[in-house]
Amino acid sequence: MKCSDFNRLLVDSKQSSMPQLPEQAKDHLLACVGCQEFMRAFNLPTAAELPSPELLRQLEQNVTADLRPVLPLAPRRYFFAAFASTFVLIVALGVYRLGAFGIPAMSLAQNSGVLGALAAAACLLAWSMVQQMAPGSRHRLSPAVLPIVVIICLALVMAGFFPAEDEENFWAQGWTCLRSGTPFGLLAALSFWFLLRRGAILSPRIAGAATGLLAGLVGTTALEIHCPILDLSHILTWHLGVAILGAVAGFFVGFVSEIAARRPATK
Repeated sequence: MKCSDFNRLLVDSKQSSMPQLPEQAKDHLLACVGCQEFMRAFNLPTAAELPSPELLRQLEQNVTADLRPVLPLAPRRYFFAAFASTFVLIVALGVYRLGAFGIPAMSLAQNSGVLGALAAAACLLAWSMVQQMAPGSRHRLSPAVLPIVVIICLALVMAGFFPAEDEENFWAQGWTCLRSGTPFGLLAALSFWFLLRRGAILSPRIAGAATGLLAGLVGTTALEIHCPILDLSHILTWHLGVAILGAVAGFFVGFVSEIAARRPATK
């Protein structure tokens, strides 16, 4: 008989004394020190001293001091639709303000592949954020890993569709794109924050990175539609760079909020 078999026998049969055990279990108990300790713990008297009413009342007050009534969380599909519609609306606003000069510059395959990859990445991030709003949700891919996977996959897709060329005025043109896409990412981040605050985020750092990346992808998508430069280095550095900056900024904001939450409240 193994220790696991003995423990299962003891719990299932609720045997509490040595004479009531089968012979095989008795032989194992005599030879196993660990099971002897378990047997002694199992036979502890149940009439232990209960805490005083004053102590129980104090514990109840400490637990319930910071509790506040909250509204029930809406179904996840509503939040997902809200994230997705916000993403589309701000991208549309960015294209309206900047223009759609990148669409005619790209081929059909480039338009379909890159914009499709950006849409898929946005959907994955939005669903991950919705899952993080409800503690205990299952994740097929860890929320801590998802932003890294999204960035790598987007970089590979872009590398597969765009050639590497010698671009003139790399820094000047890139800075123009970065300044053009970043404000729309900031606007999206603010909008997403109003949605996230309705949930119960357990890891602000992870949620912040995902939120910042999704907001940055708003600027990246708007730049892909707007910018006619098809050089791979330009796209990876300045277009995808907007999304990467958003992820880093979101992680930093979440990290700071975690530190602030750990500080004891001053009375």
